[in-house]
Order: sequence, then C-alpha cells, then structure tokens
Amino acid sequence: MKIEIQNATKIIKDAVVLDDISLTFESGKIYGFRGKNGSGKTMLMRAIAGLITLTNGKILIDGKQLGKDFSFPESIGVLIENPSFIDSYSGYRNLKALADIKHLIGEEDIRNVISAVGLNPDDKKKYGKYSLGMKQRLGIAAAIMEKPDIILLDEPINALDEKGVEDIRKLLLDLRNGNRIIIVACHDREELNLLSDEIIELADGKVV
Repeated sequence: MKIEIQNATKIIKDAVVLDDISLTFESGKIYGFRGKNGSGKTMLMRAIAGLITLTNGKILIDGKQLGKDFSFPESIGVLIENPSFIDSYSGYRNLKALADIKHLIGEEDIRNVISAVGLNPDDKKKYGKYSLGMKQRLGIAAAIMEKPDIILLDEPINALDEKGVEDIRKLLLDLRNGNRIIIVACHDREELNLLSDEIIELADGKVV
C-alpha cells in the first residue's frame, strides 16, 4: 500500500494550516510526525483520514484519489485528539458496539486487544469512571482492533505511565510487521526515535 500526498494545502478563515505538503508513505513502516501544537500534525492526519477536504492538492491511496474515488480510506483506524466512548458502557461493551458495525472481528479478538493495551476485558467499570490513562488505552485499542491497513495515532502515549508506553510501543512494532502504514504524532523526540522508521518534522503547516 502507498499513500501519496501531493501539494496538500488547507486554508481556514485565511489561515494556512497546511502549506503545500508533499509526502509518500509506504507499507511496513512507522512514520513519526513531530512538531509543536499548531504545526499541522493533527490537520494532516485528518486529511489522510478523509475527515477534512483540502483547499488545494490531493491525496492518493494506491493510486485512487481520496474525496473523489472514495470518501474515506477503506481500512483505517484512527485516534485523533481525545478518545470518546459511551460513558455508561464498559470498555469491552464499547468496543463490541464498534466491532458490530463491520463484523470483521469476534469477541475473542476484542478481549485480546483490550488485554494487549493493558486493560482487563472482564472489568465492569463504566468508561465514565476511567482514568485518563485507561481512556487513552481504550482509544488505542479501538483504532487497532480490526488490524486496519492504515493506523493514525495522535499523541497516543499521552497520560500513559512508563509500562503503558512500553506496551503500546511493542504493539505498534508488531503491527508494523503486518505490512501496514502507521503514522504517529508525538511531542516526545526520544519516543519517536525508538518507534519510527522515519520522522517528519512539521512547523507552521510545512514539512521542515
């Protein structure tokens, strides 16, 4: 699989938030986005996910144009900004509700991914009572549970303790070996160095 971003520009109320960005991403790699708040990391992820329309430029996935040939990537998992689930459901029940949309995975797969991110699939605690770290783990589980071809994670290690960071790093490295494109935005240079095959620095909507 290949994602090609060609001269991507996004202007919102006269502010240029993406400025003529051209990048190529290939399967089997983890790409790190690094930059300050407002650098364009999250907006570029939104564009790849089909959640925004570019002002100029285009995004091709295996040669087909996003927003023209299809509205959203066919196989994608996304965690952008803060995860959000149904407060009155347990972690398992929330993921089961999502999995029931496409029926790509079963109950055992859901239990396995919950365990893999360091949560207990049998925990009856409601999502509304979760700590920030638990919410983050569940958000990552939701993004990766169907083993999509494209995985976009915006600051996935936020609110995680050292063990959590190690768990997620191992998970992503294992998923990379499944020939996926994984893009991770992170402020932590050291963590990106450990995780990424390639780091892309962004500032003021440009690749620097």
